[in-house]
Amino acid sequence: MMKESNATPEDGESTLGTDDGVPDGPRAESIASQQPPGSGTAAAETRPPSFLSRLLRFLKITTADSNRPPSDHGDGPEPAIGVPGVRHPVFTGFMFSVGVGLALLLYFILTNVGSLLVWIAIALFIALGLDPIVRYLERHRVPRPVGVLAAMLLLAVIFGGAVGILIPTIVKQTTAFVEKAPDIVDSFLNSDFFTTVDEQFQVRERITEEVDKFFQNTDALGGVFGGVIGVGSVVAQGLFGTLIVLVLAIYILAALPGLKSWFYRLAPRSKRERVELLSEQISNSVGNYVMGQAIVALLNALYAFIIMSIVGVPYSLLLALVVVVLAFIPLVGAVIAGILVSLIALTVGWETAVVYAIFYFGYLQFEAYFISPRVMQRTVAVPGAVAVIAVIAGGTLMGIVGALMAIPLAASAILLIREVFMARQERR
Repeated sequence: MMKESNATPEDGESTLGTDDGVPDGPRAESIASQQPPGSGTAAAETRPPSFLSRLLRFLKITTADSNRPPSDHGDGPEPAIGVPGVRHPVFTGFMFSVGVGLALLLYFILTNVGSLLVWIAIALFIALGLDPIVRYLERHRVPRPVGVLAAMLLLAVIFGGAVGILIPTIVKQTTAFVEKAPDIVDSFLNSDFFTTVDEQFQVRERITEEVDKFFQNTDALGGVFGGVIGVGSVVAQGLFGTLIVLVLAIYILAALPGLKSWFYRLAPRSKRERVELLSEQISNSVGNYVMGQAIVALLNALYAFIIMSIVGVPYSLLLALVVVVLAFIPLVGAVIAGILVSLIALTVGWETAVVYAIFYFGYLQFEAYFISPRVMQRTVAVPGAVAVIAVIAGGTLMGIVGALMAIPLAASAILLIREVFMARQERR
């Protein structure tokens, strides 16, 4: 029995073990000693090799071939599976060309559809700014469609009031300037300063000659009319863009829950809850920031209008609208508005400009320490250095729109870094 179990397998069978998966060695002898008589090699010879034994034999042969040293006449062993080989230069050049083509396509899209992307971004920020109002109404058992309608009416009232104040004021002031322009020119020409300069340099004759040449030059007249038409087209484009932004903001506000749920489904199921939590924090932070900044800007403009009306700064209503727009720009917007109004107040007198500057910049200190912290307490705190860098970068890339969106984007980035990257580093 022992000799029969230790016999060498015939017909090229594997020495790793028997074909039916029984191992060699002492363990094989013990197994063979427990078998009944007549069930040894005869059964192994009649039974075909199992799939497992054939697989083991194949793996053994493959391993032996891969470990075999290269021959003197061959090219060496083939590279292992999964190890990157040398790419063909044609393939590398093709992939480089594809990358360049995609970059050019992206540049073409951004240059031709850039204004539309800016409109969509502004509409999204307006919708996120109005969403806290809708959610507040929902918490008081007001249906969301009714809340969206109320937000739409509020937006229409603000926009209509701004247009109703701005357009008549511009028309009135422009008409007054055109009517007073001849008197202003005559008073300047008859002034002692101009008379002295004219006696030395004959400025009046030169001005008359240049005016005659200008009206005789058809190209110059065409340029003037073209400039007027260009200004008109810019104004029309601005009004059209504003209308598009308002319509997009209304649609985004109405469909915001559906858009959020669709966005969350793009994330894997295992991480969907985490993505939803972070997205809600970001959207709430941006919405609270936009709403808080709007409140701060309105209070700033109201205070500026009151001070301008008291000290007698001209065009106080129009300048108040300018202050509202500039006060939306974080950190530097209100300062720019104060300097601009102070320069206009110099036309009345330096005393008026100084009084306005003292009261307005004093209010900015009160706003920074008492109003803004209470209004912005639900937003993500942005360090001062990061805020300045973000505003400068946004203004450089996208102008006023970029400066307006810089702080919310920086706050979102800080929130992601804190909740994702830092949390992952703490778990290591």
